[in-house]
Amino acid sequence: MANFWLGPIASARGYRLHAFDEIGSTSTEAAHAAETGDVGEIWFAALKQTAGRGRRGRAWETPSGNLAASLMIVPDCDPAIAATLGFVAGVALNRALNETLPEGILKQGVDGAGPASGPGRVALKWPNDVLADGAKLAGILLEAQKRTDGRHAVVIGFGVNIVSAPTGLPYPATSLADLKAGVTAETIFAALAEEWVVAYELWDNGRNVPDILRLWRASAAGIGAEVAVRRDGDVVRGIFESIDDSGRLIVRANDNSRIAITAGDVHFGVTASVRA
Repeated sequence: MANFWLGPIASARGYRLHAFDEIGSTSTEAAHAAETGDVGEIWFAALKQTAGRGRRGRAWETPSGNLAASLMIVPDCDPAIAATLGFVAGVALNRALNETLPEGILKQGVDGAGPASGPGRVALKWPNDVLADGAKLAGILLEAQKRTDGRHAVVIGFGVNIVSAPTGLPYPATSLADLKAGVTAETIFAALAEEWVVAYELWDNGRNVPDILRLWRASAAGIGAEVAVRRDGDVVRGIFESIDDSGRLIVRANDNSRIAITAGDVHFGVTASVRA
């Protein structure tokens, strides 16, 4: 049985939670709440999804024991600014994982390319993934919709591989079970809900986007590394230089030009050479 809970910070701020053992899609439930006029700040969390979805309509596999969680909020900002909530979500999930994972379980770097380095044991991969031991551990998906009152709701979906990771992907994937972490979906969710409040309040309806991006960059995977980005049928190759103040990926190409990328699939190291 699912035993999800909200910690003291989230509870004090008035966040609400609906928990499930199994559900079609937590994001579908969250979107329905937006359609019916819910005021927001409501979580939907489940141990299993049967109809989850990821970026670009891809299936989001969530077998029993993994974490699927979606948050519906109604931010008071321009929809274009709301797009930066993906970085807020990344900062919150990165912090939640780093604070709950045992010391010393992570050994490799980005996409298995070498020893880990940097400030954290978990790293953020642009635009919406979280890596552990060089492999994808979690993903984030943002979906926006206009409500009947004219405001825009945002649904932020989180998927974390707790007991197993999908196979047959064009990049490495891992789970907390693979890492011998011994942490449950409920524990990760409780930490995430707390860290979300901290990061979201820092974001402050989009007034502090630079601060969020600074935190995101501090935990970013692959800065300074070889990168290949597949976008709209072509591949951009070069060095991952940074994330700019709009949240775009900046690639320094072989001719020393700088290319700003707003969307695409990112591959590092060996994966950049072979897969992209």
